[in-house]
Amino acid sequence: MESKQQKKKINWKLVGTVTFGVRRYFVLGSAAVLLAALTAYAIPLITSFTVDYVIAGEKLQTMPSVVYGWAEKIGGRDYLRSNIHIMALILIAAALLNGVFTFIRGRSVALASEGIAKVIRDTLYRHLQAVPYDYHKHSSTGDLVQRCTSDVDTIRRFVGVQLLEIVRTVAMLIVALIIMFSMHAFMALITTAALPVLFLSSFVYFRKVRKQFTLSDEAEGKISSTLQENLTGVRVVRAFGQQGSEIEKFTRCNAEYRDVTFKLIKMLGFYWGLTDILAYGQICITLVAGVILSVTDGFTLGQVMVFTAYAGMLTWPVRQMGRILADLGKATVSLERIDEILSHPAETEPGKALKPVIKGEIEFKNVCFGYDAYDDVLKDISFKACPGQTIAILGSTGSGKTSLVQLLQRLYTCTAGEIIIDGVNINDIDHRLLRSNIGIVLQEPFLYSRTIRENISIVKPDASDEEVYNAAKIAAVHDVIESFEKKYDTVVGERGVTLSGGQKQRVAIARMLMQNAPILIFDDSMSAVDTETDAAIREALNKRRKSSTTFIISHRITTLCEADNILVLDGGRLVQQGKHEELLKVDGLYARIAGIQNMLEQELNGGGVKSEHRDQGTGI
Repeated sequence: MESKQQKKKINWKLVGTVTFGVRRYFVLGSAAVLLAALTAYAIPLITSFTVDYVIAGEKLQTMPSVVYGWAEKIGGRDYLRSNIHIMALILIAAALLNGVFTFIRGRSVALASEGIAKVIRDTLYRHLQAVPYDYHKHSSTGDLVQRCTSDVDTIRRFVGVQLLEIVRTVAMLIVALIIMFSMHAFMALITTAALPVLFLSSFVYFRKVRKQFTLSDEAEGKISSTLQENLTGVRVVRAFGQQGSEIEKFTRCNAEYRDVTFKLIKMLGFYWGLTDILAYGQICITLVAGVILSVTDGFTLGQVMVFTAYAGMLTWPVRQMGRILADLGKATVSLERIDEILSHPAETEPGKALKPVIKGEIEFKNVCFGYDAYDDVLKDISFKACPGQTIAILGSTGSGKTSLVQLLQRLYTCTAGEIIIDGVNINDIDHRLLRSNIGIVLQEPFLYSRTIRENISIVKPDASDEEVYNAAKIAAVHDVIESFEKKYDTVVGERGVTLSGGQKQRVAIARMLMQNAPILIFDDSMSAVDTETDAAIREALNKRRKSSTTFIISHRITTLCEADNILVLDGGRLVQQGKHEELLKVDGLYARIAGIQNMLEQELNGGGVKSEHRDQGTGI
């Protein structure tokens, strides 16, 4: 187990990866920060030179001799005094240079921070596409979204706002101390007397207020989660008439966020108000000390102006250091959370990554599989499927039906035995090639918030209208789509909420048919359609897909009865297999389920209910 110290260790390899390509902006920004600091401190010196030398005629020893040499070359003090506008132009030039360097710093930081955020987002998204399916199965979608958005934005804000601020603060301190101590050591000590107090108070304060920042972020997250849940589950909310309770829930979250954030604002107001008193007190002390020294120690008016200006220029960045360090801590935590995703190994090829031509001949040889080492979900499964055959799978909930087809897609790897596709071990086939040759429709299919046409043709964006229509006709959904006002250009709501369950399943079937795959999997994907539509879809599939190996998972005997081979699973074991007529002759699970469903159908028909409109199965 990692120690806490190890967990807090920054992954410098990750830092190097995300900063590669934007380092030149950091270098340029750092140079601009130094030059901006120099020009900022030059302005009070120019003012001091103007007041002391040009106006008052005093030649100070602390001023560099090169400055006086320049003054003598252009005509001396009298010339500058009679042309005072020259000093004004120099001040304006220094201010303009400071503005230019500040602009370069801001632009460089913006390019660097946005560049880093883009690199991190691209890297995260690419990696999340490459990690094994099991990783997503055991991860919270909301947590992954937060890491890819909020945590990335935390790093972006730190880089964009605070990173070069550290360089700026250090640069301003060093430059100011050198200038002030070279001018007057005692006055420099007085001017910087409050800086240690400001730094320590800001650091201690922001360490304490960091908890309040976290509480505010969490409260904001609750609002976002509540809003997302309400909008995603709007059907359930309306169906059960829960609008009132949802409004109350959101109001509570909103009130909590207001109270927590208001407390944070009060704490910030107290801190900035208190440090304002310290900062302005430091300026007053510097000014008073300067005036006293000007009377007793020959301190000039220009020097008083320099030290007073420097006192004001130093207090703000020093007060910010505590906030910078607190944000550094938050950015470090975000970097660790992102690293947790990127450190998870991507899906690798266990075998030779071969690319054979897949025709659909499949054989399971004594296959075993378990999600952990102590509990097998599938035990000693063996069967064979030839191209063009339909394999039906029946079993109770948890019997391993979905796990079996997931092994076929190699979303998981079997723990024992082997799966052979067209004479090649499935582990030796390139996983992208394998999955591109397997079409699958799930019981609860996912539809994108796009038009129906785009949803159907998503696997083949350049498909013609005729291809889309043909796929929809086979899926028995063409006439339904044509009945919509915008037909195939009807926009499907998020997760397909504008369509019924059966319509979603049929659109998903049409989408899968566009893939033209030699292996088709229907994972209970016709459970929401009536028996007539079910039969029509299977008849159309039989006409078109004579060469495709088809797997159908269903609880409905009428869906399974025409299959070439029916696999009956119970407790992860293959307890029966054969054709419908063969299995009915044997006293086993299949015959019992068929008998129960037949009895229920007779009862429904006897009661005047048309069972063809909806067959829920037995729930087995």
